[in-house]
Amino acid sequence: MSADVLVVTTNEVANTRIARVIAPVYGTAIRSRNFVGNALGNVRAVFGGNQGGFVEMLNHTRDEAIAALQAHAASVGANAVVGMRFDSGEFDAGEKQSMAEITAYGTAVILESV
Repeated sequence: MSADVLVVTTNEVANTRIARVIAPVYGTAIRSRNFVGNALGNVRAVFGGNQGGFVEMLNHTRDEAIAALQAHAASVGANAVVGMRFDSGEFDAGEKQSMAEITAYGTAVILESV
């Protein structure tokens, strides 16, 4: 199960050793806000302040990217991902609709307790 795959940003995990390095793995998620959300966000941007809707969307997108990363790692037989990082971008999907893309990536490994 992919939820059983440990994901850490460090290159080591306390009280374990890397028994085997498997492969680079990644998970990508792409989301967009609906037309109303974009319009309200644009109005808020004029006046400044917190863009709560965008923050919530990005947080959900990050969670989806991590879940996809865990699934990829599980599919290659890993029980952990070390050195996890995020990469993100935004692109125009047309009709004034912007899409947020987030990729979580790291190294799939087999960890053993020491």
